[in-house]
Amino acid sequence: MSYTFDRTLTGQTFDTVVEKTRAALADQGFGVLTEIDVKATLKKKIDADVDNYLILGACNPKMAHEALKIEPQVGAMLPCNVIVRSTGTDQVMVSAIDPVASMQSIDNEQLKAVATEVRAMLQKVVSSI
Repeated sequence: MSYTFDRTLTGQTFDTVVEKTRAALADQGFGVLTEIDVKATLKKKIDADVDNYLILGACNPKMAHEALKIEPQVGAMLPCNVIVRSTGTDQVMVSAIDPVASMQSIDNEQLKAVATEVRAMLQKVVSSI
């Protein structure tokens, strides 16, 4: 089982894809709680030069609340990460975590049902960009 949903876009700038990703997340009820600029962090910490790579920690409050009511420790696996990264001179890839895959280690059928709903929402996000 793959653990992400991916889409590669050609002919768009990294910044444009980031904007489209944020808008697509908002359309599905997600907010961005955290943002990690991996490129800037690696440059600052170890002087490594890497392509653009941004991790957006996305959260749909309604779905997160449902999951936390069912399984309080699931917060260790939240938020849902969405990656926007440059993969070539003219390509940007968007990848979203598959919450069903990430929740496999938790034996709770109710939580799996919530993860399935979130999966459908994240699939819509990625496909709409």
